[in-house]
Amino acid sequence: MAATSRLHKSAGTLEILDLRHFTSAELRPLLEEEARAWAKVLSWDYASSSEMILRYVDAKVLPGYAAVENGRLRGYSFFVYEQNKGVIGDLFASAVLNGRSGVVEERLLNHVIETLQQSPGIHRIEAQLLIHDSDVVAGPFLGAGFDRYRRLFMLWPLRGAGRPPLTIPPPAGIEIRRWSEQDFNATAAVITAAYQSHVDAAINDQYRTVGGSLRFLNNIIRFPGCGIFDGDSSFVAVTPTRQIVGAILCSRVRSDVGHVTQVCVTPEFRGKKIGAALLASAAAALRRHNFSAMSLTVTEANAGAVDLYERLGFTTRRVFDAFVWEG
Repeated sequence: MAATSRLHKSAGTLEILDLRHFTSAELRPLLEEEARAWAKVLSWDYASSSEMILRYVDAKVLPGYAAVENGRLRGYSFFVYEQNKGVIGDLFASAVLNGRSGVVEERLLNHVIETLQQSPGIHRIEAQLLIHDSDVVAGPFLGAGFDRYRRLFMLWPLRGAGRPPLTIPPPAGIEIRRWSEQDFNATAAVITAAYQSHVDAAINDQYRTVGGSLRFLNNIIRFPGCGIFDGDSSFVAVTPTRQIVGAILCSRVRSDVGHVTQVCVTPEFRGKKIGAALLASAAAALRRHNFSAMSLTVTEANAGAVDLYERLGFTTRRVFDAFVWEG
């Protein structure tokens, strides 16, 4: 059935409908409202992500649901399948619902979770809904048997009074150099080693294998979901034998804001301030290109990392939840 007839039919009631019945033109006003929320709350330009979502919507290949009320799209959520895993990519309801956005988001989530849990071959579901404060959308997840992990969105202002450039040299024998495409496989190996028995490997199972880490790297470097990859502010830590033992990868999420999509150090080289040196190198590169801030996300239970970020100057701007279900 055509999307326009779906919208007309739903006048006067709230319906949850298959997202693939709609076009980018019908979804665009909702995504523009969502982009304004990302800009306000996270200093994040959501435009590139929005355009990618709209392309998939027009191609009729993006599974998800739309909430329609009085003939207008009021909310949506989409998910993707990755082998035997489902990933909930987004959830948003319009502010024009006047306090009822939470009810609409709960209905959307219930549909998404039920669909994924009943999908043949799906044994794991992951979700990180960065735009939502902790607890706001927890009900449907906890009711469906998900585990929850609190995560922090942190921001480090790079300019302003009393903020001189930070210089943290690497330890003796370690070189910090710019990341390159030739480092792809070695960086994947570093990620896998760094997250063995780590809480973040419970949140994102791609960290558990080199193959999964390669897929993770491909996603953050090739696609705009976490911003536009910025090679100028991405670095690796290298030993005298040319072994990569640490890495930091950054993206541009606004013209003047960088976001750390990954920073890690292999276990045997921790405690040597390599992570701090990588962060300082990325911050210095962003400063040189007139960036005003750098952001990152970190799991609250990762106390050592949180302490390092706070000592460097990061402050927590938002607490959100990550959810994981194992069937």
